[in-house]
Amino acid sequence: MIRHAAAALVLTLMAGVAPHALAQAPAPRPMPTQPKVAVPPIPFKTRTLKNGLKVYTALDRSTPTVTVQVWYGVGSKDDPQGRSGFAHLFEHMMFKATRDMPAEFMDRLTEDVGGANNASTWDDFTNYYEVIPSNHLERLLWAEAQRMSSLKVDQPNFTSERAVVEEELRQSYLANPYGRLELATANAAYEVHPYKRSGIGSLGDLEAATLPDVKAFHDTYYRPQNASLIVIGDFDQKTLDALIDRDFGAIRNPAAPLPRVTVKEPPRTAPKLVNAYGPIVPLPAVRILWHIPAAADPDYPALAVLDAVLSAGKSSRLYDHLVYRDQLAQRVNSDAGRNAQPGLFQFEAVLAGGKTVAQGEAALMAEAKAVRDAPVSDIELARAKTQLIANLLHQRETVLGRGNEIGFAIELEGDAARANSRPAALQAVTAADVQRVAQKYLRDEARIVVRYQADSSRPKGEAAGPDLAQFSPKVSADAVPTGIVAPPAPKTLPRTLPTPGPAREAVPPRIAERTLANGLRVIVARTSDVPLVSAVLTVKSGSAADPKGVSGLQGFTTQLLAQGTTTLTAPQLAAAVEDLGGRLAPQPGIDRSSLALTVPVDKLSAALPLLADVALHPVFAPAEVDRLRTQRLDALRVSMTQPGYVARLMAAKAVFGDSAYGQTASPASLTAITPEAVAAQYARTFRPDDAVLVMTGGLDPEAAFALAQASFGGWSNPSAPLTASPLSQPQRGRRVIAVDIPDAGQAAVAVAAPSIGRTDAGFQPVEVINAVLGGGYSARLNEEVRVKRGLSYGASSGIDERRGTGLFYAAAQTKNVSAAEVATIMDGLVSGLGTDPIAPTEFEARKASLIGQRGLEVQESLGMAGVLTEAAVYGIDLAEVGRYTRDVTAVDATAARAAAKAAVDPANATLIVVGDAKTFLPALKAKYPQVEVVQAKSLAPGL
Repeated sequence: MIRHAAAALVLTLMAGVAPHALAQAPAPRPMPTQPKVAVPPIPFKTRTLKNGLKVYTALDRSTPTVTVQVWYGVGSKDDPQGRSGFAHLFEHMMFKATRDMPAEFMDRLTEDVGGANNASTWDDFTNYYEVIPSNHLERLLWAEAQRMSSLKVDQPNFTSERAVVEEELRQSYLANPYGRLELATANAAYEVHPYKRSGIGSLGDLEAATLPDVKAFHDTYYRPQNASLIVIGDFDQKTLDALIDRDFGAIRNPAAPLPRVTVKEPPRTAPKLVNAYGPIVPLPAVRILWHIPAAADPDYPALAVLDAVLSAGKSSRLYDHLVYRDQLAQRVNSDAGRNAQPGLFQFEAVLAGGKTVAQGEAALMAEAKAVRDAPVSDIELARAKTQLIANLLHQRETVLGRGNEIGFAIELEGDAARANSRPAALQAVTAADVQRVAQKYLRDEARIVVRYQADSSRPKGEAAGPDLAQFSPKVSADAVPTGIVAPPAPKTLPRTLPTPGPAREAVPPRIAERTLANGLRVIVARTSDVPLVSAVLTVKSGSAADPKGVSGLQGFTTQLLAQGTTTLTAPQLAAAVEDLGGRLAPQPGIDRSSLALTVPVDKLSAALPLLADVALHPVFAPAEVDRLRTQRLDALRVSMTQPGYVARLMAAKAVFGDSAYGQTASPASLTAITPEAVAAQYARTFRPDDAVLVMTGGLDPEAAFALAQASFGGWSNPSAPLTASPLSQPQRGRRVIAVDIPDAGQAAVAVAAPSIGRTDAGFQPVEVINAVLGGGYSARLNEEVRVKRGLSYGASSGIDERRGTGLFYAAAQTKNVSAAEVATIMDGLVSGLGTDPIAPTEFEARKASLIGQRGLEVQESLGMAGVLTEAAVYGIDLAEVGRYTRDVTAVDATAARAAAKAAVDPANATLIVVGDAKTFLPALKAKYPQVEVVQAKSLAPGL
């Protein structure tokens, strides 16, 4: 769980050639001989202070940023008895006051200077992490030392943050139709081990927690000998060592021993079946669980490879068999739980419409039997290992990712060096190893089955089971915090905040571009030395180009592109990409449609032709159209039970009505889609003279241009002239709409309005004024709704800039009975945006936050590709990418305030509340008598 809740590709037919179905599937493609993908090691240094604090540092001068992370060896398994969820609740408390810092000051030190911070609680550990401009390194070391040695929490802050955690529980577990399945899984999987308790806890235990509990927990576990400090990025090693010694070196450990969980879960000798139910379960689900050893066990690499064979990508066994071939499941997954103590291997299937949990259980058990009975093929083994190695490359793209790799290795495997030895351990796994661990652990008699269905399907007389929103199972646990007296903060730790040093400017990447003879614009930027590259192919038509009455057609067409070409079936295409360690993701959008490919750089020469094959030679086979339609309808059935999704859907309809931007896929429109309609839409909108190919990452630009020419130079334009999508005209006037989802676990509150277009001259001032309102944790919406009142896990706003008219959207989720209160607060903040005073410190902080968010985004190759793609689609000068910091810095308060009405005009805003209307409607009507009431089921008739 994390503390903050903040907060597309495509193609074309050859001219005059219609897509056609394969008469006969081609023979399976032989597995090419692939050299092993090299994963660069993380060159860290380590030392241990006299007080036991372990320090890990890795220098990276390629970036003007640094990550500071502190990982504590305490997690949800260490929760005191009767206080489930306490480690997670305490994680939130660590952002309150210390001896010399006021509450929420970590956001001043990070977000307000262009950085970011967050934290997360796991079963075995809790980690706190920041990414900041490197000239602020001393300040963050000081702040983390303060949190370790002198945390102070008062009752008002504790009460407010506890309410926030309760809203997080409602949002993640009660408003989510499958959230209760998570709680049921943990409870069913263990008899005595504290992994049995959910990390989020229960509402009853959260309410029982007290301020003395906070002090006892901190004094027990937050000590140097139970922590690891990780610093990666831009710093001077000698200076850094001296600062660490000064701030952390004199922090003393309590005299009492550190409690540890030593209880062992007894082995299973017979199968176990658990039936669990929820009030809103659109599709039934089933999970099968087996106990497996800890992550440090020699068998774990083989279990990780087994997991990848089963569910890594669309060529994996579970997806290929249950989702694609048999159409039994809407989604499937496996997971080799990575824990410091023996954990779980899980199979999961959310069933397709009309399928039963019995069918799902039988299918999953058949897959378990198959991996026990026969070795996986050489092709499957190589593909799984390549996917795992590619995932490690993704982690190494950022200083934060590298820090996480070290932290996970420390806390879960007991050795930071495992972060660098892990690639070799995975590569060494054999097919015999995979079969051996499957036989050893995935035994029929050791399985635990959890069937999850709607309450309405519970047989008469069967017990409903525990109230998963409230219950707190008793477990055997050794860790019970006591009233340990912590030593005082060291005198060496300064009482005042250090002054930041001189800033070091980021060097923007060199961007090059060329246009092929067919009109395809190719943009290339080398952004990193990590051997990973992203290639995003985009056409400038999105859902706004949908024909009337067939909303969703463009997105459907985009998704269907990866479902087979004239030479490769859908499974063969998925295997071809994943054999290379690649990820190919259709990204439908409103003004554009994209296909995003990320692959190790030495595989680009093989992967880019596959992207071109999808672009130039798609096959819209009737069977694939039917399969995708069924999947989309099932996904829509799930989405329509979620208040946040329904609020966003309602916003589009309220602001844009029946115009292009207001159209959304519905059961009727999806049912109307035919192979002929897809082919016609493809021929109309996918063409090289309206497309852009962006490639970013650790690549050579000249080689990239040559590959683009070889792969896409033969893409021809159709004879029909290029036509632009129609501009959408927004609705005008003020509205208040309540959407009823009976028994919804939480309410979503939103404000939506027409806003600025992406090419408008006032774009930057509007971005800044929105940042003041809802662009981060410290922005006004989150401050008023979450920080001051504890009414939501998070509140934010954003502007979806589009052609002509954009969409302003502010949102939060809260318990149903608080919905009217949150609506009133949000409505008032939006209405006062152009008139409420903006303090200079607030204004500069929000600009720094915007700059920092962009900096973090473009650290990853796919993030930079997205920024460049947006600029190309909307005709923005690519130089804007390099001058973004300067442009945002130049916006003054007068310009931002003047831009408020362009961002969101209160006179044309719609206030939307989605949830269990019977609980909030009376209070909402008292404030807004004109409220319109809509039934959620009316927004998607036919589901």
